[in-house]
Order: sequence, then structure tokens, then C-alpha cells
Amino acid sequence: MDMVALFGPIGMPEMLIILAIVILIFGANRLPELGKGIGQGIKNFKSGMKHESTDEK
Repeated sequence: MDMVALFGPIGMPEMLIILAIVILIFGANRLPELGKGIGQGIKNFKSGMKHESTDEK
């Protein structure tokens, strides 16, 4: 099922509300640390997928 069809298009007001909730939960000081962790996780996932696809050939 398509995520856009499930939740509808996410616009700027919705993104600001989500950002405000994240700031309330984690605090403004931890946001850079949280972003860095998410970025490293995505990078590792992509690297793992790349190695997996080269191993199959």
C-alpha cells in the first residue's frame, strides 16, 4: 500500500507539528545527536543493501 495514500500528503504545517513534538520529547540539545544517529543508520543500511546486491551476482 502506498504511504501517501495511507496518510495523505504531508505538508509544511504537519512537518512543523511533528518537529515541535520531537523537540518536546527529546529536547533541543539532543536534536543534532539524534539527526547524526539517523543519518549513520541510513548510510549503514544503504551500504548493507549495496553489499548484499553485489554478493548475489
